Amino acid sequence: MNKNSTQIIRSVPLTVRSRPATGATRSMGAILIDAGRLSAADAERILQFQRERGARFGDSGMALGLLTDDDIRFALSVQFDYPYLGRDSNLSRELVAAYQPGSRPVEQLRALRSQLMLRWFDSGADRKELAIVSAGPKEGRSYIAANLAIVFSQLCERTLLIDADMRSPRQHQLFNLGKNVGLSDMLAGRAGPEAVVGIAALQDLSVLPAGAIPPNPQELLGRPTFSALLKSLGEEFDIIIIDTPAASECADAHTVAVRAGAALVVARQNTSSLRQMSQFTQGLREFGVTLVGSVLNDA
Repeated sequence: MNKNSTQIIRSVPLTVRSRPATGATRSMGAILIDAGRLSAADAERILQFQRERGARFGDSGMALGLLTDDDIRFALSVQFDYPYLGRDSNLSRELVAAYQPGSRPVEQLRALRSQLMLRWFDSGADRKELAIVSAGPKEGRSYIAANLAIVFSQLCERTLLIDADMRSPRQHQLFNLGKNVGLSDMLAGRAGPEAVVGIAALQDLSVLPAGAIPPNPQELLGRPTFSALLKSLGEEFDIIIIDTPAASECADAHTVAVRAGAALVVARQNTSSLRQMSQFTQGLREFGVTLVGSVLNDA
């Protein structure tokens, strides 16, 4: 990489999508008609039923068999400015924070979000990045990173999810992004800010996929260009969540955690090695990484 590639990352502004107008002033019927979930004629039938029975619009629609519980949750999510995915979405069902916002796992993610805000993100203007790490493979880093990014975006924080696992990336699959350019391409000077993809169905959430799998991920992450990129992205986003590969398989997670300054450690019930995790976290502390907490993943 030449010196100019770092300058490109620093100087090219990233345009973050402006937030759409809130649906608080729109009726449930109008929202469902605009979304193609309800015809104008059926909306009139529901309104007539509502006037006759004195019931709510949603209850009236369900009583007539014209609306489903999913339709009502969708309309409420628009009215209360709370992104929500319906059954017709093509994103992975692993994104439980978007599909099942009222479920117990998502309530636990919100509790984790609150702790992270208190322990890290609200502690200083320069604290925007958080690496999601684990000692071993298949412990749920990508699942936690993706869903944590979603719950932060639902808090109306401009949130970026970066897939820094340039060995076995998963975020492009979870968000159905295809084989787009991504982090590796930006670090190699082959792509610019266009590699960051806004998720249309989840306002305030953007994803920077891993991109093409390079032969030298450790070297790319170790270059000053990665730090420069994080600094540039930090000017556009409030929260940056970074997915990483397993620490037992490569040193990438250590490098990313040092660049981020903080890490959330993920372990899987009945899978993770306590000794391996202890050695890993001790190594992070020696590198000066702030360990903001740990998650026992039983999903």
